[in-house]
Amino acid sequence: MSETDYLQRIQSAAVYDVAVVSPLDFARNLSARLNNRIWLKREDLQPVFSFKLRGAYNKLAALSDSELANGVICSSAGNHAQGVALAAQKRGIRSVIVMPVTTPSIKVDAVRSLGGEVVLFGDTYDDAYSRARDLEQQHGYVFIHPFDDPDVIAGQGTIGVEILEQASDDIDAVFIPIGGGGLIAGIAAYIKAVQPDIRIIGVEPDDSSAMRDSIAAGKPVVLEHVGIFADGVAVRRVGDETFRLCQQYVDEIITVDTDQICAAIRDIFEDTRSIVEPAGGLSVAAAKKYIADNQIQNQNFVTINCGANVNFDRLRHIAERAAVGEQTEMLLAAEIPEAPGSFRRFCEFIGRRGITEFNYRYSDTRKAHIFVGVQLKGGAEERQQLLADLRDADYPVEDLSDNEMAKLHVRHMVGGPSTGVANERLFRFEFPERPGALLDFLNAIGTDWNISLFHYRNHGSDYGRILAGIDVPENETAELEAHLADLGYAHWEESDNPAYRMFLS
Repeated sequence: MSETDYLQRIQSAAVYDVAVVSPLDFARNLSARLNNRIWLKREDLQPVFSFKLRGAYNKLAALSDSELANGVICSSAGNHAQGVALAAQKRGIRSVIVMPVTTPSIKVDAVRSLGGEVVLFGDTYDDAYSRARDLEQQHGYVFIHPFDDPDVIAGQGTIGVEILEQASDDIDAVFIPIGGGGLIAGIAAYIKAVQPDIRIIGVEPDDSSAMRDSIAAGKPVVLEHVGIFADGVAVRRVGDETFRLCQQYVDEIITVDTDQICAAIRDIFEDTRSIVEPAGGLSVAAAKKYIADNQIQNQNFVTINCGANVNFDRLRHIAERAAVGEQTEMLLAAEIPEAPGSFRRFCEFIGRRGITEFNYRYSDTRKAHIFVGVQLKGGAEERQQLLADLRDADYPVEDLSDNEMAKLHVRHMVGGPSTGVANERLFRFEFPERPGALLDFLNAIGTDWNISLFHYRNHGSDYGRILAGIDVPENETAELEAHLADLGYAHWEESDNPAYRMFLS
């Protein structure tokens, strides 16, 4: 499809029967802090709290009554599902939504409240997608793709129309989240046709960078594993058409990590008093990174708050990680003498900084290991200076601020080394969260080896995370590794992790 065809489709897209013209809000606090003008396109204020209803409704509007006679079907774990259900309700037709059984109840209930018939199937989106395609063939439904469809892309492109109409100043760049690519493809196709000098910058989580990797490879690639935090953009393969449009129109793709996303969610809250979902924080996180990396001042940047469908339970995890992402907190591990006054002397080196947490475990009569959270005001420079001061004072110290295992598990654990375990290996696992999932996990691990360490914490997300120590004799190492590979759970060995060596091994 040509540039002219997309421009015409976007300009004539039928979205406003269900969508609203979302505000383009000036982020006053964030702009002052970054010395640039940051604007928030508030798609989190749509009736289903996400932009997805635009593309879904535009697709349904393009279909005839005879095509829709049997109804529509889609596979989704969240925002697309609500968009299709609302669009179908507006058209007065049947909608069937296939969702993984791991989908949080808040999203399932939201779809049902919009008249959608929910089918729960499988643990992953891929399972739900396959089931939806089977039902499509059996019952003659029309399948509504979440991103790889020209009408869906055109519907999302109406956001680009609104941005150019609402902006009071010349825009230097627009930061757009990427999952399957429908949102950025539609916005980019319109903006580049009308104002080609505006930079289009895509944003992906660093553990779900399907579009960045595809563009680097010159063709769509399939990721072996995607991150689970920003579930709204956790896509293993982008669309063929969205890939083509991104190749043509996207100037740059930036990746951000979980801590940067959490810090961006807090930034948005402080300016709007609204809480976006992790995918909704991607654009602000990328704008902050882009400004810092390029030392930019006095420019106009638009970010897309693409959704606000976040489970309440996840807020504790977001708040916990936001301080590290903003570099207002650092996590460090240190070894101090096991002697009276040693903790006081260590705190003297910390100075008047606030202590956010302090974890201690007796090691032996000579030394103690401590895990400390320290408040910072000077960001990365203060973090490096504090580490240097402690090392100059001969404290063995490790900066754990970027250590995923330490942030997910060790900071919440009370324990220490075990003298009765001779061959412990440490692994971190992820598995779909659902009733009985923990028992299923333990059954899958089996009883051939002793579990010597175990930590599980529900983080309010669709996946559970476990840290497990397994006592395995050296002559059974190959057997263990083959067994873990056959399990099918995403896992990483952490036996050499410094947080493990200092506190648990």
